[in-house]
Amino acid sequence: MKFKILIFLSFIQIFQAQFTNINIVKEIHSKDKGMVVSAHPLASEAGAKILKMGGNAFDAAIATQFALAVVYPQAGNIGGGGFLVGTTNKGEKFALDYRETAPIKASRDMYLDEKGNANTDLSQNGRLAVGVPGSISGMFYTHKKFGKLPMAALIQPAIDLAEKGFAVTLREANLLNSTKEDFLKHNPHKTAFTKDIPWKQGDLLIQKELANTLKTIQKNGEKGFYEGKNAQFLVDEMKKGNGIISLEDLKNYKTRERKVLSFDYKGNEIISMPLPSSGGPLLAQMLKMASYENLEKYEQNSPEALQIMVEAERRAYADRAEYMGDPDFIEDKTQMLISDNYLKNRWKNFSFEKATPSAEVGNIISQPKESEQTTHISIIDKFGNAASITTTLNGLYGSKVVVKGGGYFLNNEMDDFSVKPGVPNMFGAVGGEANSIVPNKRMLSSMTPTIVLKNGKPYIVVGTPGGTTIPTSVFQSIVNAIDFKLSPNFVINAPKFHHQWLPEVIYTEKNFPQHTIKVLEQKNYKFENRNVIGRTEMIILDENGNAIAVADGRGDDSVAVE
Repeated sequence: MKFKILIFLSFIQIFQAQFTNINIVKEIHSKDKGMVVSAHPLASEAGAKILKMGGNAFDAAIATQFALAVVYPQAGNIGGGGFLVGTTNKGEKFALDYRETAPIKASRDMYLDEKGNANTDLSQNGRLAVGVPGSISGMFYTHKKFGKLPMAALIQPAIDLAEKGFAVTLREANLLNSTKEDFLKHNPHKTAFTKDIPWKQGDLLIQKELANTLKTIQKNGEKGFYEGKNAQFLVDEMKKGNGIISLEDLKNYKTRERKVLSFDYKGNEIISMPLPSSGGPLLAQMLKMASYENLEKYEQNSPEALQIMVEAERRAYADRAEYMGDPDFIEDKTQMLISDNYLKNRWKNFSFEKATPSAEVGNIISQPKESEQTTHISIIDKFGNAASITTTLNGLYGSKVVVKGGGYFLNNEMDDFSVKPGVPNMFGAVGGEANSIVPNKRMLSSMTPTIVLKNGKPYIVVGTPGGTTIPTSVFQSIVNAIDFKLSPNFVINAPKFHHQWLPEVIYTEKNFPQHTIKVLEQKNYKFENRNVIGRTEMIILDENGNAIAVADGRGDDSVAVE
C-alpha cells in the first residue's frame, strides 16, 4: 500500500543513548494504515509500534497512554484519570469513564476554613488535593473488552522509556526548570524530576522507580497498582501530609462504562463523552444553538461567526454551572439541556446588534484566570476502529506530589469539584450543588474526546487539552471542518478563541483577526489575548480509506503511522 507523508515541522536530536532521536511530525497523509496523534513523538511512536505488531486502535491507545505517563509527566499519567470514546468496526459505540473519585474520607466542606471561606490552595496543591486515580483501571478495562495483543506487550514500550531514559525537548526542559521549586516543596524525598543544575534540551530523563512500578503492573495486572506494595506506596505518601486516600479507596476503584452522548449535526453523528464530563453536553448545546443561525454561510473567524459561537458558548457554560455533575449522584438532565425545545428558548434573546450580558443567563461571580493542562490521543487502525482519549492530572504535574517508591505524579483533581458552590476552580469554572464533594463521587470534567461518524463510519477523531477551553476548542474544530470546510491543518492551527460565560471576556490567541475584534468591541464584547488555547489532535478520514492526521503546532505534539 502506498502512503504519502508530509512533514511540516521536525527536528532530530542525536546522542549516544536510546530514545534520543526525537522526530516531531505534524501531518501525515495515509491510506488504509493506522495512525496515532499524541502530545509527544515517542508516545505516538509507541502506539504506532503496537499497530505494526497487529494490535488494534485500543491496544495502541493503551500503549500510548502508558508511554505518555513516562515522556509527558506534566499530564500523561498513571496517577490521574480520563475518558475514552471509541467505535469498533462492528458499529459498537462506547464511552469509558475512568475519572478519579473522591476518597471515602472526603467531605463537602473539607476545603473550607473556620470562617467558611474556600482554601483553594489545599484543593490544588499537595496530598489533600488528590482524587483516587483511575487511569490504570481504565486501561485494563479497555484491554479486557477490546484489546487484541497481550497487555505485557502494551506496557513494555513505556518500561523501556522509563528505564533507559529519553532526551527531553526544549519545552520539557524549560517546564521542569520552572516547576522545580514546587517539586522540592512537596517532595522531601529525591525524585527523577529535579537536579542540581538546570535541565537543558537533550538531557536524559531516567525514571527507575516508575519503571519498577510499570513492571509490577505488567506482572500482576491491575492489582499491581491498586493492591500490594504499589498501593501501600501511595497510601504511605498520603500519610506524609494531609492526604486521605486509603487502601480501601484503591481496592474499590472501578471504571464505569457509560452510554455515549450521540446527536446529529448536519447529517453527521457526533458521539462524545456524557456526564461526568461536561464536554459532550456542552458540545451538543453549542453546535445546536450555532446551527440556528446557519453558521455555514459565514466565514471562519468572521465577526458574525464569532458572535454566534460566543453566544452559544455563553449559554452552554451557564448551564454547566447549574446542572452538571456525576450522574450517579444527581439527576442527569442532559437530554433536556440538549433538546431543541430548551435550546431554542435559550437562544431567543440572541441578537446580532449587541452582546448578551452574562447576567441574563446566570449570577455574576468574579473569577480568576484559568490554566490549561491535560493531554489527548486520537487513533485509527486499519481494521476500522477509532479511539479518542483524553486524560489528565488536572493542573500541571497535578498536585506536584511524586509517590516515593512509585515514581509517578499524583493528580489534584479534587479541585474540579465545587470546593464551595459559587467559588470558581483553578480553571475559572463555577460550580454549584450538582458538583459538590461527596465520597466516591466523580468530579465534573471538561474533557471532550469526540468521534464524528459519517454513514456509520469514523470521519473525524478529535480532542484537546485545555481545561475549560476543551469543549470550545473541539466545537471550533468540528465547525471548521464541517461548516467552513477548512483543510485539516487549518482546522487545527487556525487561531482559536474561548468564552465560558464567566468571566465576561472572549479570549483570543494573539494572531486572531483584528478586524473581527474591532467590530465586536463596538457591540460591547470584551477581548483579552492569550498565548495558546488548547493543543488539538485530529484525524480526518474519507469514505475511500484516505486519512489525514494532524498534530497541533502549538507544542511538541506529533503523528506516527504504522
